[in-house]
Amino acid sequence: EITAFFLLAVAPSSSTLAQKDNVLQPEGDETQTEGDTVTLDCLYNSSSTNYYLFWYKQDGNNRPRFILSRFKIGQGKTENEFKERFSSTLNSTFRSIPLKIQKLHVSDSAVYYCALHERFPSTRGTHYPVGGALLVHCVQPFCQ
Repeated sequence: EITAFFLLAVAPSSSTLAQKDNVLQPEGDETQTEGDTVTLDCLYNSSSTNYYLFWYKQDGNNRPRFILSRFKIGQGKTENEFKERFSSTLNSTFRSIPLKIQKLHVSDSAVYYCALHERFPSTRGTHYPVGGALLVHCVQPFCQ
């Protein structure tokens, strides 16, 4: 039986939107097995009373793809292709919005961005994330 492994490497990042508005994804490496569950952390600060948080996935040289959004007020949205295995709950007490990915696939290899916006962008396609990144890739020789 061959098991595929993933190496999770987080690039340290803290991007400032305004003086008090920012997101932070922790740095570090993590190894996961295909089929496992991983949680990608994201902490945020916002001076706004109503803010929006987003997760994006970027593979290769493609532009970031919207995964989900969560709002301080309201439910948010998850894109259909991610609904089955990707989830997130906004925790305004701890100011966190972790992204949980279940049943990891090799195709989950990508850079994952957490983003904060103080109002909902008028056009989702032109809203690029600011924040840290998590790189997920298959570790040789276990790739198929």
